[in-house]
Amino acid sequence: MTRARLGALAISLLAVTGVALGLAQSAHAAPGNTPVRIVVFDCPGQPARVRPSTFIVTCADGGIQFDKLSWTSWTPGLASATGTLEENDCTPDCAGGHFHAYPALVILWGSKAVPDHPGERCYTMMTSILTGARPRYYDYTHHKWVTAPVTQTSPLPTSPTALSPGA
Repeated sequence: MTRARLGALAISLLAVTGVALGLAQSAHAAPGNTPVRIVVFDCPGQPARVRPSTFIVTCADGGIQFDKLSWTSWTPGLASATGTLEENDCTPDCAGGHFHAYPALVILWGSKAVPDHPGERCYTMMTSILTGARPRYYDYTHHKWVTAPVTQTSPLPTSPTALSPGA
């Protein structure tokens, strides 16, 4: 199956899943019928963000991030964007490394109330799809170089102080 067909299939499946999630998770109203603000958190200590153009994945060193995000959807159950995954190759070390860009789709989904912020909900999961070339990394468990998978899903921080995803 070609990359283009695989990408189209992945987008279609995620779109169907997103529609199902969106229908299953109708917009939640805060007390007094205040509109709900849907946000995402990337790094602990950072404020909630709506439709960010950059999203940091590795907060400790900023070595992996999504950049140039163009949001095509931002609803209570699903957000989707196109952009690039930028990853530091850390060669010869992370301080002296170079960033490489890979085309990507980013899908945010799931919903949870943000603690101590009435009327605010955050996305709880992120799925990324690399639509072209993919980074290689050394798998220390199996002692060999491998290519990153096309699709990865991971939990997101759910408060501005969360130290670990999903907290």
